[in-house]
Amino acid sequence: MLSAESAALVRATLPAVAGALDEITTRFYATMFRERPELLDGMFNRGNQASGAQRRALAGSIAGFATALLENPDERPDALLSRIAHKHAAVGVTDDQYTIVHKYLFGAIADVLGAAVTPEVAAAWDEVYWLMAGALISREALLYQDAGVRPGGIWRPWTVVERRPETSDAVSFLLRPADGEPAPRARAGQYVSVRVRMPDGVHQLRQYTLSSDPGGELRRITVKRATGEGGGPDGEVSTLLHETLGEGDELSLSAPFGDVFLDDPADATTPVVLVSAGIGCTPMTGILAHLAATGSTRPVLVLHADRSPADHALRAETQALVGRLPDARSVFWYEHPGPEEPDARAGLMDLDDTEIPDGATVFLCGPLPFMRDVRAQLLAAGVPPRHIRYEVFGPDLWLPGTAA
Repeated sequence: MLSAESAALVRATLPAVAGALDEITTRFYATMFRERPELLDGMFNRGNQASGAQRRALAGSIAGFATALLENPDERPDALLSRIAHKHAAVGVTDDQYTIVHKYLFGAIADVLGAAVTPEVAAAWDEVYWLMAGALISREALLYQDAGVRPGGIWRPWTVVERRPETSDAVSFLLRPADGEPAPRARAGQYVSVRVRMPDGVHQLRQYTLSSDPGGELRRITVKRATGEGGGPDGEVSTLLHETLGEGDELSLSAPFGDVFLDDPADATTPVVLVSAGIGCTPMTGILAHLAATGSTRPVLVLHADRSPADHALRAETQALVGRLPDARSVFWYEHPGPEEPDARAGLMDLDDTEIPDGATVFLCGPLPFMRDVRAQLLAAGVPPRHIRYEVFGPDLWLPGTAA
């Protein structure tokens, strides 16, 4: 792992580097895209660049990896690496692109920190970078191999066979491979990338969870129309899909990826708790559909929070799937309850009166503030951190205490 000499230098300079990471990553992306604009065509999401989400995610991963190396010098932060590797594979990252990133990232570090970046300091952080990059390259190669695709060759055409509105701002698309080949293997809870050409000719990507049982030849994604926050622009990809994609149209989908999925051997008896808010219900519906399709007898508890029953995508389907499972129940919370769900609880999700089964594996998905709050409630209820698995839509900004 990290050499003793480099560890001492990284430890001494980590506060300065971490404090300047926002400026470093801002300069890094600006310079790289100015000199390599082709990377914005089908690789990096313009919306995440505009909002700063991608910049913050990169800064968090660098600081998190360096901190983990210093705190546990004989171990690699495998949870952090696995999550990043799946995100990278889902957009087709290849090993040569790590050299490009290295060039512009270390140029930005030198520009921002100036004389503080001595040759010795640069060499120490170079070691950190290539330890992280090397581990990711190896993991991504295995992911591509497992998916049966060449590195970066993740895309296939799919045909929309059904378009179904779910709520006023969410639509489901049922898809079949357009090339006549079998659908790739997928696990319940995983996601795919969608690649579309925007009106200006530039390709853009977004990830969407498979919201149906992934065991057959059809796949389904459920897309919520992303509206700009604080005066920001609306989501390019979701808006295009909502306004233009219909039955018979083709869509480019990646192979499935994601390290948060249901491990469901035939004899599994471990309880499963599915906790979500808003469109975070999509992986939970996929997991429920898989459990129902395989005749699972595992205890299942579904917990969901939303603005109202009308805003709750896949609500009726979730209830139907719960009804098909012999030991399943659901609890819904709505900020604005309605007659459609007379037994729902009012307000935000509060687990004080909810018994979490002993030894349960908990899946958590939703907006980051929601996940932070509910994760704290789960920990207070005695759920071990290792039993809580979470998925973040978009660049991963990390939950406190989960990256180590």
